[in-house]
Amino acid sequence: MLDTTTRTAYNEDHAMFRDTVRKVFEQHMIPHLARHEEEGIVGREAWKALGDAGMLCPTISEENGGLGLDFGYNAVIAEELSYIGSSAGFTLQNDITCNYFERLGTEEQKAKYLPGMMTGDVITAIAMTEPGTGSDLQGITTTAKKDGDHYIVNGSKTYITNGQNADVVIVVAKTDPAQGAKGTSLILVDAGTEGFERGRNLDKIGQHSADTSELFFNDVRVPQSNLLGQEGRGFVHLMEELPQERLSIAIGCQAGAQRAFDEAVSFTKDRKAFGGTVFEFQNTKFTLAGLAAELQVGWAHIDWALKRHIAGELTTAEASAAKLWHTELQGRVCDAALQLHGGAGYMNEYLIARLWRDARVTRIFGGTSEIMKEVISRSL
Repeated sequence: MLDTTTRTAYNEDHAMFRDTVRKVFEQHMIPHLARHEEEGIVGREAWKALGDAGMLCPTISEENGGLGLDFGYNAVIAEELSYIGSSAGFTLQNDITCNYFERLGTEEQKAKYLPGMMTGDVITAIAMTEPGTGSDLQGITTTAKKDGDHYIVNGSKTYITNGQNADVVIVVAKTDPAQGAKGTSLILVDAGTEGFERGRNLDKIGQHSADTSELFFNDVRVPQSNLLGQEGRGFVHLMEELPQERLSIAIGCQAGAQRAFDEAVSFTKDRKAFGGTVFEFQNTKFTLAGLAAELQVGWAHIDWALKRHIAGELTTAEASAAKLWHTELQGRVCDAALQLHGGAGYMNEYLIARLWRDARVTRIFGGTSEIMKEVISRSL
């Protein structure tokens, strides 16, 4: 269990909500983690359970039928989800797509999607990455050309979280390819629309419980009312959401690193070697002591960044720095924790193996560590 006694970003209401989150995960997630990993997807029954508990999109305003809570409640969910060792796509919906719909959606779009997003009846995805483009979103080739009062969408996307489960996808497409980034728009494509096909659930190194898919758009015809936000401002809309997206990743990474550390402490105190426990070796204690110091700094930084974000003050550079630092920290902690497990760490029956596998991609998705350094450098 995460120790939150020294945290500074949360109040008593957050603490009560955390208790609810833990109870829901204890009943609806933890007993099924192995099955989620094997099947490569988290079933809709889990989404519904979270929806029933008010754990999906808790920041949606009361005006739009939501709870109107602050981002700290999202952070609680992200921390607890990562700590149990799940890569379910709840945080994508809570921390990323939810904002797009509420901030940019028309009244009709919000009425159509937001209620279901809160109950778990509507699962969302956002399709940015393409087979030929990674971090360079300006280089996307998917198009949405006007035809009467419709758009005709053509192209393909890959590495799309919630791709198999999604009921609606926010598709990043070029509505005016000649304008480059200024010709990018966000188009909503509902599951079942003719010409929209899901590819395979991708075979990944880690994060097996997250359904991650290829998506194909072949002359997909959608009404122009499916435009999300303003035409030609898609790239701007994406950039506006980056601070929260990158902070969300940082929060999950910090909690995942903490779980890896806790697993290492527990294992080394129990593992016998040379007449004592592995924990009693100076190398073990010194390694763990160094990691404990880094984790202490990490939690202090997460709380600082979280409070700044809730106050509307976290900058893109600061959020990028948070993602850079906490993803790299997670990599170091998970690797050291696996090493302290010895051969057992390489066995999938131990949680540390999953934590180590799942951690690797965090330095890639949401913007690579190298891109984070580029963004930070622009603010210097």
